[in-house]
Amino acid sequence: MEANESFKEKAENEEELEEEIWSWGAGTEGQLGTGRLLDEHHPQLLRSLSSLGPVSLLACGGAHVIALISGGRVVTWGRGTSGQLGHREAVSSVQPMVVEDLVAFDITYISAGWNHSGFVSGNMGSRVYGFGSGKRGQLGISDDKVKSVSVPLVTLGLENLRINSIIANGDHSGAICTDGHFYRWGRGFGGDPDNYMPKRIAASPSFSSASIGWNHALLLTGDGQVFMIGGYNYGASSSQKTQLIAKTLKDAGNEEIAQKVDALVGVKVFQISAGAEHSALVTDDGSVMTWGWGEHGQLGLGDTNDQASPQVVSTNNNMYKHVKKPFVVEVYCGSGFTFVIKRHMLESVGQLSDKC
Repeated sequence: MEANESFKEKAENEEELEEEIWSWGAGTEGQLGTGRLLDEHHPQLLRSLSSLGPVSLLACGGAHVIALISGGRVVTWGRGTSGQLGHREAVSSVQPMVVEDLVAFDITYISAGWNHSGFVSGNMGSRVYGFGSGKRGQLGISDDKVKSVSVPLVTLGLENLRINSIIANGDHSGAICTDGHFYRWGRGFGGDPDNYMPKRIAASPSFSSASIGWNHALLLTGDGQVFMIGGYNYGASSSQKTQLIAKTLKDAGNEEIAQKVDALVGVKVFQISAGAEHSALVTDDGSVMTWGWGEHGQLGLGDTNDQASPQVVSTNNNMYKHVKKPFVVEVYCGSGFTFVIKRHMLESVGQLSDKC
């Protein structure tokens, strides 16, 4: 949600930016922040959130939401029965509330899993903290099972590292260090054992971003190469032979292997996004490619077939018709659906955070 500098400077020169936060959809657990336990079929303006200050990041979990307010304050609301709101009790909230235990932590990044929350603190060498459900190891706070916690606890094994960003989805958590190493903890992919402590991906290149699905993770290098972990279901990887080799090596050494997506060799990728069991990416020329689980048409290929290798999403359906060139393209995957955003470059406000 960060604006790129040219757009931001232009807007600030003309007038002060005003921000509005809207929500709609499922709301029976307070996740919409409206103060009501109701579904909303129309967008609702969250005045109570806007009054706290500018929102720099927003992360959506199973039924809870985290907002990072300018200055490093964290606000949470929605379902809190596993402690994922961090208010010292496992209770839900229908209104955005400041997490008092994080006020002094100078939070720089947030993430939300199904029932857990993660944070990067700018204090003390960018430590990672978490609260909420920990039964699958997704908090990384113990080498044994932890049911849930409602106060921030340090994720162990990352204390001496410089963390750039964290990623969460379902019962999974991950982090990318400033040196490009990727660590993962939480539920194992495809029936693999759970990881109760962060583990670095073995023999991996330097990664710049990551996205986690239900049973796989996508990893992007700075020079546009795509790697995967897991993805054994629905042909989410591009090569069954590569999958088998990676799984055999993992089973033998108990280490997860980041495997290069074979079909993308020679293709420079700009952005990645992982759905439940499908994957999507944007290449440097603006093309969108998808593969994996296709039961609900989430691959955008005109059918409901699974795809074992990346396929270009056709632009014959006027996807680009009303967008002036040059433009930027971004793709975001839900569990069984996909969004694509296209903007004229002069009007672009930068990449949105892949969190909802």
